Amino acid sequence: MTGPVLVANRGEIAVRLIRTYRDLGVRTIAVYSDADAAAAHVRLADEAVRLGPAPVALSYLNQDAVIDAARAAGAAAVDPGYGLLSENAEFAAAVAAAGLVFIGPPAGVIATMGDKLAARALASRAKVPVVPGSAAVAAPGDALAAAARLGYPVLVKASAGGGGRGLRIARDAAALPGALAAAAAEARAAFGQPGVYLERHVPDARHVEVQVLADEHGTVLCLGDRDCSVQRRHQKLIEEAPAPFLPDGVRAAMHEAAARLAAEAGYRSTGTVEFLYSPAGGEFWFLEMNTRLQVEHGVTELVTGLDLVELRLAVAAGEPLRLTQDDVRIRGHAIEARLAAEDPWREFLPVSGTVTGLHVPAGPWLRADLGVTAGDRVPAEYDSLFGKLMAWGPDRETARRRLAAALGELRVSGLPSTAPYLRDVLLRPEFTDGSFSTTTLEAHWTPREDQRPPADLGVLAHEPGTARTVRIRTNAGPFVIKIHGRPGPGAAPVRAAGGGAGPRPGQRAQAAAGQPAAPMDGVVVKVAAAPGDEVERHAVLVVLEAMKMQIPVTAPWPGRVTALLVAEGDSVTAGQPLAEVSRPPDGADAAGE
Repeated sequence: MTGPVLVANRGEIAVRLIRTYRDLGVRTIAVYSDADAAAAHVRLADEAVRLGPAPVALSYLNQDAVIDAARAAGAAAVDPGYGLLSENAEFAAAVAAAGLVFIGPPAGVIATMGDKLAARALASRAKVPVVPGSAAVAAPGDALAAAARLGYPVLVKASAGGGGRGLRIARDAAALPGALAAAAAEARAAFGQPGVYLERHVPDARHVEVQVLADEHGTVLCLGDRDCSVQRRHQKLIEEAPAPFLPDGVRAAMHEAAARLAAEAGYRSTGTVEFLYSPAGGEFWFLEMNTRLQVEHGVTELVTGLDLVELRLAVAAGEPLRLTQDDVRIRGHAIEARLAAEDPWREFLPVSGTVTGLHVPAGPWLRADLGVTAGDRVPAEYDSLFGKLMAWGPDRETARRRLAAALGELRVSGLPSTAPYLRDVLLRPEFTDGSFSTTTLEAHWTPREDQRPPADLGVLAHEPGTARTVRIRTNAGPFVIKIHGRPGPGAAPVRAAGGGAGPRPGQRAQAAAGQPAAPMDGVVVKVAAAPGDEVERHAVLVVLEAMKMQIPVTAPWPGRVTALLVAEGDSVTAGQPLAEVSRPPDGADAAGE
């Protein structure tokens, strides 16, 4: 394919795609929202077209605007990357109808594999084992009956979409109705479809996925596997290839199952077949198929020496694959850490703002896929992920040490990042010896206070009338200092903006009064209380959505809701008051301090 490619995405994946196309001599067209007008992917592309305002529905998810941009710029093809429109069958069909090449699988395949119930049925036809589950459930009675057959705990899962959205766990019958309602509501908000079903929860399991590549001429290849078991809120944080501690027989059976599934689906392009693996029983089950490029595709590239973006383009152009399965060789080991603008020591609260400084480690065995440089902004409207850091080694232990060292060298100023916490995870004995599962991180790997990075004094702010103790590093060694917040006449409360310690989700964000306020910029997706309600401490009052996360804001003390200051659909800014709750008679505050 020699015509220009429109990259229908943003951030680090858009930068990643543009770089391969540049290497191939293919002209690239970026698209952007008003929030991304000066973003790295816009600067890197040969041309850029504005889509619209910052909200994704008005920009990156506006299918007509994306296709109009491709036509106006003379694009021959559209590459959706991952996320956004990448697994939208309607968009893939619209691209083809516009006379453009969609770089991905056919729309019909996306539709089938995007419906988890349809994908499970197809897997069964291909004789691929599936996790025991139910048909679609809507009423609590149907869900309770299905759960009784499956046995608790069960997962309530959205039948559409992915990425951990619309997924809840119910450990007993009492928890099931609430999990059902929450999963359906999140699925409706994220994917426009509230459909859910139940799946048996497999404890102490590993999340292993197989990378497949197929062309329209009947060739289906397996490009190895990855382990993605280090997760929080069903979101992957660390991925590695190949999957460690996997018996050879299980690995071979997984690869064969993934190839059968891809062939049964009539698959074309790169795709990932995800499995749940039980080390205790040596069994594995099909979870879903992602019909796109994965976030973690880089570790597969490091161990195979193949450029998956280049291969996707060739397949989309109708070319036969020039590889055979024997050509696919796995060399060494690679591990990736996802870098997100989140503060692990504030319950992984995502934080938007400007990256005021950035030092990225370099070395012969390191790879950094970043969507920002110093001076760029991480907008509140989008995912908090801003990059990935990867390390290769001849074996897992070497790769682990290299990545831990690189994460220790990485410096991000102006915003918090997950890097210090993920470095600590790599050093945990359970990660080193492989005795971890998909639940280990949330159950055992809480952020350790002694690993908290020193405060970024350039952005540190705190509550007037209080004092905060912080650690700083200097040439003379580490120091512990106390900073006092002293409001001046008529001063407004100051909020934390970036790397400084600040209020946690649901705790005091409006410093002077201690009343519930927004911990960050976002949109109100649910108002869970009404004026006059008597609420307990920590009762959810409002739910915000920001950077693809739902954040509950709770009552700081027991009392009566005297005012609700926002409505569903409202956009709010960090520190904005959301509600007022009367104080208890004894004046006890939110934290009991």
